[in-house]
Amino acid sequence: MARPQIPGWSNINNNKPEEYSSEFTIGGFRYANVTNVSTGQRQLYFVSGLGGTPITQRSLLTSTNSSGKTEKGAAYDDFVRRFGQDKLTAADRANKQQSVALLSKPGLSTTQESSSIKGSNEYKSTSVGTNAQKNPQTDEQKAKANIATQQQGTRNSFSRSLVYPLNLKSENQDTIQFNMVKYRPRPLTNKEGTLNAVGERPPAGDIIGTVTLPIPNGISDSNNANWGSDEMNAAQGMAAGIANQFITQGGAAGAEAAGKTLESAASESGNPDVKLAFTNKFVEIATGAQNLLSRTAGAVINSNMELLFLGPSLRSFNFTFKLASRSEPESQQILKIIRFFKQGMSPIRTDANLFLKAPHTFQIRYLNGKNPHKYLNRFKECALMACNVDYTPEGQYATFHDGAMVSYAITLQFQELEPIFNDDYGKLDGSSADSAGIGY
Repeated sequence: MARPQIPGWSNINNNKPEEYSSEFTIGGFRYANVTNVSTGQRQLYFVSGLGGTPITQRSLLTSTNSSGKTEKGAAYDDFVRRFGQDKLTAADRANKQQSVALLSKPGLSTTQESSSIKGSNEYKSTSVGTNAQKNPQTDEQKAKANIATQQQGTRNSFSRSLVYPLNLKSENQDTIQFNMVKYRPRPLTNKEGTLNAVGERPPAGDIIGTVTLPIPNGISDSNNANWGSDEMNAAQGMAAGIANQFITQGGAAGAEAAGKTLESAASESGNPDVKLAFTNKFVEIATGAQNLLSRTAGAVINSNMELLFLGPSLRSFNFTFKLASRSEPESQQILKIIRFFKQGMSPIRTDANLFLKAPHTFQIRYLNGKNPHKYLNRFKECALMACNVDYTPEGQYATFHDGAMVSYAITLQFQELEPIFNDDYGKLDGSSADSAGIGY
């Protein structure tokens, strides 16, 4: 039968019109997909990657279709050895998705061919088969699923036992502990469906890694609140009162309040100070003069300056650690600790590379033995804003025989995700162990 032309696909072999070919790129690697629309068999080929790194034999995988398994191509072992299994798995998944999209197009295969493909182990659980139609996804669900799908190589699990120095005895020594957690955004609605945008943040996500270090020198905290000066003179106060009447009681009440205010200002029996202030203000408006009251009476309208609360502020914390290696295992531990912070603070790309997800966040604790240190401050969930690494803290370049640096100095800058509130201290007081503590 004559096969139709499909945008993005081509027939590379005139003797095999049932075979369609298409190329795709993932993470800088380019691949080719060859799909047989009569049998459903699909093949994956390596084209290029990493600056055109050549692979002589390019066949990576061939599906058997009937069993749902794949057979290794000639370049399989060479590719995995050089680039890793993760890249091959990602390419195989994308290859299958492309084949599914192709085989779903109407009129491409005969009824008998289409039925055979849908019933095969290779495709029966995909959108080509019937099972996938039982739970169709909405566009919103598909979008959320795409955001949840991360790029290959994204790390969501780290060691829970990274310590420096290796002989650190946390039961007998005061330490600082950094727990990496999965970031959870604040939902717009709560379980009851009401708006939650100004409510509490959800609890921190699961702990996915931990680093424990000695408490460094120079630790401190600074709790701040934003206050600022503001002014409201008598005229502004009267205007505000009139506006309040309009808003709360309607136009008639507002107009009445405005009339009484003006009448009082103009009346002979009214307050002479108010009359003088209004008279000079109207003259200034009429003539364009400035500071007329100050010129004629040596006075200004009392601005009623006052310090007003403007809002809370977010706390930030800086920690500097010097990590000097005394053995090869300790060098490897230091490397993992630096990698822990650097990779954990990095944004996460989605598989489609369309969105960037928030990096992992951190719970920080001062520990006295294994318990929270009640004589030092506490922390809310923090974001790692900066991680600076000094590879030559001694002022000169020095390495061990294996190339590891003799010492490193890392400076970490954290900022809490939300401000500290008065009731946060009260919540700590619920535990007798914490009631005498400094709190936040």
